Parts: sequence; structure tokens; C-alpha cells
Amino acid sequence: MRLSALYRYAVKSAQAEPLQASPVGALGLLGDRRWMLVDEASGRFLTQRTLPILGSLVARYRDDGGLDLNAPGQAPLTVPLPEPDGNLRGVVIWKDALRVPDAGDAAAHWVSELIGQSARLVQVPAHRARQVGDGHDRVAFADGFPLLLINQASVDDLSTRVGRNMAMLRFRPNLVIEGAPAYADDGWKRLRIGNVDFRIASPCARCILTTIDPRTHQRESDREPLNTLKGYRMGEGGIMFGQNLIAEGEGLLEVGMEVTVLE
Repeated sequence: MRLSALYRYAVKSAQAEPLQASPVGALGLLGDRRWMLVDEASGRFLTQRTLPILGSLVARYRDDGGLDLNAPGQAPLTVPLPEPDGNLRGVVIWKDALRVPDAGDAAAHWVSELIGQSARLVQVPAHRARQVGDGHDRVAFADGFPLLLINQASVDDLSTRVGRNMAMLRFRPNLVIEGAPAYADDGWKRLRIGNVDFRIASPCARCILTTIDPRTHQRESDREPLNTLKGYRMGEGGIMFGQNLIAEGEGLLEVGMEVTVLE
């Protein structure tokens, strides 16, 4: 088995950035989902679930921690990394409420123009990251866990069942592996990629986001692949596809690295 692809999402719900290599640690890939759009009035997080236009947002993480933003019809914008304890804004993501740095008015105007409603762009420093469960693990602005792994063979099998190609980026993985049988990851507990060990925290419950075509940013009228997945991947927590991971150390991941199942 090998690591066949790496993806970073600098802004939650924005387009994927393919990577050849990336540092990885407790919060996942360097720069992954450290930024997020929130409703200006309520502070509630915004995603493609209700705003498919976010799929057109190209956000690239800068070496200094800032962002380069691009989108159709808008002038490019560079957003500097805000001070970690300055200009804090209260935000809500799922059941978590936290205070994080606001990126300022220029960034707010830019993202508001893109989505057609008043929004702010916020960033989460490592020391303000959310807690995962009851332990000491932390997560930035990802839904629940720092990393998501998808097995290429599982996507291939699903595409056959649906009757058309289901693009990998519908599932918004960080890590893609190949060389394992479809759904083999259901039975894994720990992995090693390169010199970094990972713990599988839970299967990933899938949502309406998977029905948005990453190339057109349009929702599928037949609700695929959720309709097909519902027929054979329904678990206690919902429709399960892929695995949530937590890194047990720090290191460098690179496409092509060997993947070993430890447990």
C-alpha cells in the first residue's frame, strides 16, 4: 500500500490544494482548515452545505501562515496572518463556541462579495484549537478530527455501484491510499506512513457535501453518491465512508510513501 495523494483545505469548504509533501502533526497537515468563513451576525460557521459557491474559492496557504485568495470575478487578495490574541471574534462550529482572531475588514468584504452575504474570515492559532472528545487531542476547523483518509479502491467500487465516476474530491480527503482492497480500512486501528504513526479515531459519517460535484459546484439532482451509500454503508452514526485519523507524532508525509497497517 502507498500514499497516492495529499490534499490541504486552507479555508474550510474551499477548493482542495493537491500537495506532493506536507508536514503533519497533532492538528493534521500544515495549514489545513486553519481558516473559516462565519456569518457576521451570529458567528456561525459557513460551508458548502448551504453555500455551494464556496467550492469556487481557491485558497492557498502561505509559508508565513497567511492566505492567497482567488475566485471567479474577484481580484486576488493576500490575507496576512492575524495576531493570535488580537481582534478576537466569537464563533460557533457545530457545538463548539470559541474565540479566534478575525482577519480584518478587507478580507471580510472580499468573502462577503463572493458569497452574497455579510461574513467574516477567521483563523485559529494552535493554542485556540478545539478539543476532540474527552481526551487531549485537538482539531482546528475540520468538522471533527484533524485528518481524513480515503481508500481509492472504495471510491472505485462506489463509482461502479453508482454507474458513473465519483470524483475523489467529493469526499474531501487529506490522505488517499491505494493498494488495499475496497473497505479494508474498516478493520484498521493504527497505521504508519513514513515515520509517522496514526490512530484511527472513527469512521467518517458522510453528509450532503458529497453530492456536490467538485468540478461544477452543483448539487446532484439524484443525491448521489449518498443514495447508493445508504444502501450498504449505513452505520449507527449515519452513512460511513472513510476514516478519521489522529497523528500520534510529527513528521513529513510525501506522496508515494509506503503505508503499513500496525493494528
